[in-house]
Amino acid sequence: MRSLLKKLLLIYPFIYPIIFTSYAQDYQVSLLTCDPGEELYSAFGHSAIRVLDKESGQDLVFNYGTFDFNTPFFYVKFTQRTLDYMLSVSTYDSFLYSYHAAQRGVREQVLDLNQSQARDLVQFLQINYLPENRFYRYDFFYDNCATRIRDAFELILGRNLDWNEQRDSERKTFRNLIDEYVYPLPWADFGIDLALGAVIDVNATEREKQFLPDYMEAAFARAKIVGDGPTRPLVKSDHVVLEFEDQEYNMDFFNPYIVWWLLAIGVMVLTFFGSKKGRLYKGFDIAFFSILGLLGILIIGLWFFTFHPQTKYNWNILWAFPGHLIMAIALLRNSVKPWLKKYFLIALIMANLALLCWIFGVQSFHPSIIPLLLVVILRSNFLYYNWEKLGRMSKINV
Repeated sequence: MRSLLKKLLLIYPFIYPIIFTSYAQDYQVSLLTCDPGEELYSAFGHSAIRVLDKESGQDLVFNYGTFDFNTPFFYVKFTQRTLDYMLSVSTYDSFLYSYHAAQRGVREQVLDLNQSQARDLVQFLQINYLPENRFYRYDFFYDNCATRIRDAFELILGRNLDWNEQRDSERKTFRNLIDEYVYPLPWADFGIDLALGAVIDVNATEREKQFLPDYMEAAFARAKIVGDGPTRPLVKSDHVVLEFEDQEYNMDFFNPYIVWWLLAIGVMVLTFFGSKKGRLYKGFDIAFFSILGLLGILIIGLWFFTFHPQTKYNWNILWAFPGHLIMAIALLRNSVKPWLKKYFLIALIMANLALLCWIFGVQSFHPSIIPLLLVVILRSNFLYYNWEKLGRMSKINV
């Protein structure tokens, strides 16, 4: 996919004049839906618009999912949501070539637009492709390669477009919808659930589900054109353009579920022997709570210092808290400060509050954090009740 995007950027100067030299009146407009890829950036699939000029034979694909890898401070802007995406254009053949090389399926839905509607849509895309219009501020849920297409058809067709939404459709939160696509990538799934806050734990409407290409494809299949002669389906015909065998999914042994449970079991054994032998093994606590503190700083950064609305109100902060880093640094010192005992109690309470937030539906956490919460609760409790031993030892054997 990345190589495709880079190629598209290189051919802008050649495609731009072609688009605006066609004055044909007979267009065939299609929605292209592409299967998910193996990498996180392609895990949710892709959507694009195909415009075939039947008179000239010009066959182009309009793609709202392009961004420039050469943008200065690319990763900083991507993290802060200040990176602009753009509308790009390629030939239909080159578009298919890239997806064939990536072994990703492509399906086409030919739309039953009248020629006036088709011309209006093509004009809209041409105007969008002007240099001053082609860039937009990407939002994964509300303004992406799929929703831009949905919004374009709603604008062009207006009241003539009836989404014919299912009233008995399954209710799903935005997080549920994401989980359907990232389960083959367990560490990415863990990272997404760690980074995104409670704001995505609300039910998505049928229209909002169209931020995912597969759901938009299904919505187009249900939709109808009304008030323009006899009511007719939006999709006139559909067919598979590229098809490949589904890859068998086997979860690797090295995944957060197994790794964190092995960690939790190891900590239980460590704590048991520590209580028997009168040793605290605070070296583990220094390392463990330092990592949690750093994660907390990341959560705070995403919450307050980026423009991503989906990273707000992230209650993972209750167990991955920045203050844990200060506590870990304090444990490094030979003289233990009295405030640490109170902090252990606070850490214990916050971890339990995280569990309550999960139980009562305030925010859905990744299932693999259960062993991490158990470790926080166990070690905070252990250090709290062994405070006297920690305080009187000028140097603890780690």
